Amino acid sequence: MEKGNSHSKTIGYILWIFGFLGAHRFYYGKPISGTIYFFTLGLLFIGWIIDLFLIPSMDREADLRFREGEADYDIAWILLTFLGVFGIHRFYIGKWFTGAVYFLTGGIFLVGVIYDFWTLNDQIHIINSSN
Repeated sequence: MEKGNSHSKTIGYILWIFGFLGAHRFYYGKPISGTIYFFTLGLLFIGWIIDLFLIPSMDREADLRFREGEADYDIAWILLTFLGVFGIHRFYIGKWFTGAVYFLTGGIFLVGVIYDFWTLNDQIHIINSSN
């Protein structure tokens, strides 16, 4: 069975710009190192620069791990990264109730946004697997 292209190198590089905060690592399904990057400014920017060259391999791993489908990873991640506190990414993946809760509470006071950085790939994978 041939795997698709669930994640994009272009989006990976766009998020890499904010990578010293771990955005690209979360996008590629690496929440632990994403959190480490968040608290260490991309391992004092050194790891962030090295990741410029690692993005193609992280993209291949994510493409093998996560399933393509109705919900697009790229759109969801852009929405989460830039509008997460408003819950727009949750509306996009069909989670209307929690989207409204995020909208009214600032992403449940940012804790929900952090949760989604850890789990958004898995949430989308489950949605795409059920279709």
